[in-house]
Amino acid sequence: MGTVGILFEMSIDPSVSSAPFASIEQVSYFQTEEEVLFSMHTVFRIGEITKIDKNSSLYQVELKLTSDDDEELRTLTNRVRVETPGDTGWKRLGQLLLTLQCSDKAEALYKTEALYKTLLQQTSDESEKAHYYTQLGYIKTDQGHYTKAIEYYEKAYEIDQKTLPPNDPSLSVFYNNIGSV
Repeated sequence: MGTVGILFEMSIDPSVSSAPFASIEQVSYFQTEEEVLFSMHTVFRIGEITKIDKNSSLYQVELKLTSDDDEELRTLTNRVRVETPGDTGWKRLGQLLLTLQCSDKAEALYKTEALYKTLLQQTSDESEKAHYYTQLGYIKTDQGHYTKAIEYYEKAYEIDQKTLPPNDPSLSVFYNNIGSV
């Protein structure tokens, strides 16, 4: 499949309470552009998507800035928190991708070279390493790569076996994971 171009048309009502944003056209390097800077975690609702021209691969996507009290967004956010309890950051995203059965995307997240180094080689927290190896095991199990899944589960088990008491109930998870493969 070829590439497509997308023109985002953003609709922002300044009277609606939402994530902070500001015009930066006076300080922008590109003086002819009307640039707006949005704060982190700004969320837009996707509206209509239309093809701009029949003979090209250009699309226009209408976006509307959500309000701070958007009930549908709050419901979705709460659901994500329920599906990924206790996790934060990359762990939460990886777990969410696995929950959504997007194992290839979860694997790409966990195995991106820079992230892989950050998560597995640079962390000093052994329980974090065990968690990431377990997640990679889930991914490989989901993909049907059972030998590799067992390798990841065993690496996680070896780490937790060194850091947890021998009768810790959480060690049974590894036996279950390996047994399920």
